[in-house]
Amino acid sequence: MNFSKINLPTWITISRLLGVPILLYGLQTPSAEVRWFLVGVFLVVAGTDWLDGYLARRLNQVTELGKFLDPLVDKLLVLAPLMSLVELRQIPAWGVFLILARELTIAGWRVSPSMQSGAVPGANLTGKVKTVIQILAIALLIAPLPDPRFGVGMFWVSVVVTWISGAIYLFPPRVRSL
Repeated sequence: MNFSKINLPTWITISRLLGVPILLYGLQTPSAEVRWFLVGVFLVVAGTDWLDGYLARRLNQVTELGKFLDPLVDKLLVLAPLMSLVELRQIPAWGVFLILARELTIAGWRVSPSMQSGAVPGANLTGKVKTVIQILAIALLIAPLPDPRFGVGMFWVSVVVTWISGAIYLFPPRVRSL
């Protein structure tokens, strides 16, 4: 890969990965101060997902590399803290497995047509809504709230929305013509 030809939006996508080791390391420290700091790190890093997409469209710098890397980095940013939260026994592993299964299925589905046509399909609206709900759920789970049930409940909402968005991606509704 020629790094000198990577545009600003793609660099922002790549920079999102820097938050992953900070989150993984920090989640091993149970203090409330560290947890609140991690909520901030997670939300800032997750917010760059919107920024890179906005800049790519605004600067007319949408690339196949960016369309490929963006959802991959999103998956790492979501799954890494979820796995740490499983280790901390805040959420069950089988719930994270359901998210992982959907993400791997859609990633494989997205890549397979592109191998033939050379174009990587972008995310649809339900996929973007799914990502926002996952980010909200993870932020609530990381936060040292007095009652963790709200964060866990939001996690299960994110699991359901994740599967619904996957079904819509795989089986889009047909538009009837009159």
